[in-house]
Amino acid sequence: MAWIYLLIAGIFEVVWATAMKLSNGFSNLPYAALTLVGMVISFAGLVMATKHLPLSLAYPIWTGIGAVGSIIVGVVLFHDQLPAITWVFVILLIVAIIGIKLTAGH
Repeated sequence: MAWIYLLIAGIFEVVWATAMKLSNGFSNLPYAALTLVGMVISFAGLVMATKHLPLSLAYPIWTGIGAVGSIIVGVVLFHDQLPAITWVFVILLIVAIIGIKLTAGH
């Protein structure tokens, strides 16, 4: 169950970051509210996950999900342009997240 909490927390990390961008400096109230709700859910999921997983495992995976998810949202939703070499490092980040999970023994 801890892994599910961590996955949900990571997804909501992407939700709040995206909503923050869409809030236009917190001037768009619905997106500003979604940012805050997303933050609360994201942190709550991390708290629940760290009850059963070590912080040294949960935190980097949480931030990694948020980082990779935010990159994908930025490219798809906001049409961010990334050089090809950047995608190499995104792939390395994904490999690192998976590696941390597989080698941690939890």
